Amino acid sequence: MGFLDHLEELRSRLIRSGIAVGIGMLVAFVFRDRLASIVLEPTLRALPPGASLIATKPGEGFAFYLDVALIGGAVLAAPYVIFQVWRFIAPGLHASERRLAIPFLIMATGGTVAGALFAHSVLFPSTIAFFATFDSSAIKLTPRVEETFGLYRNMLLGMIAVFQLPTLIFFLALMRLVTARWLWRNVKYAILISFVAAALLTSSPDPWNQAVTAAPMIALYVVSIGIAWVVGLRHRHEPSPIGAHKLRLVVTATMVEQVRRAGINSQRPTRT
Repeated sequence: MGFLDHLEELRSRLIRSGIAVGIGMLVAFVFRDRLASIVLEPTLRALPPGASLIATKPGEGFAFYLDVALIGGAVLAAPYVIFQVWRFIAPGLHASERRLAIPFLIMATGGTVAGALFAHSVLFPSTIAFFATFDSSAIKLTPRVEETFGLYRNMLLGMIAVFQLPTLIFFLALMRLVTARWLWRNVKYAILISFVAAALLTSSPDPWNQAVTAAPMIALYVVSIGIAWVVGLRHRHEPSPIGAHKLRLVVTATMVEQVRRAGINSQRPTRT
């Protein structure tokens, strides 16, 4: 396939994924009240008894329900979206590697669910509990729906992305772009990045909350090292696929060929 053919294939996969998310959003909107109560439960538990969130804009409540339905639809459509990602990258793999589609889907789906559960059950409640400690007789904590859900959404998406690390390493190891040895040599940088990300996600100076948030990131990195090692054992006696430097050469050659063809076409005389 040429470069433009790859773009057309990517467009097709994106359209299918968008339709799947839209269908999931419609299903989630039917159960919007139940989903909203699940999302707001950690915040309401941290507030004083009888307190509730406030909406200061006319459409703030409606926008909140739409966002909840969007997240619910994305979670429902996650297996299909991940399958479309696999269908896009599968032609670049060997026939033996394409058989790993089911493990790929299981890992990516499991990472999505695990990241969402961690953000909902651990990260977000601990952050709200920290903010609630500053409630006093002079300052009453009455959070807005938009800001509270925005914080929840950012944490949810961030942890879902973090929990996709084993799946990403699995794919990169298949392409021989990373190895277990390289990952192990850079483990100190991974630990540093994990604590920096934890500090940004928790918005709390409490070292305990930051450690609780960074711990799964570090654990996922260690698991990823094991995954890369297992994949490396499978490829030990196989012919080496395209490496990172060869992959760059192929991409560069493809782009040069496209530019050359465009130049030839532009120089052809037009008939009048």
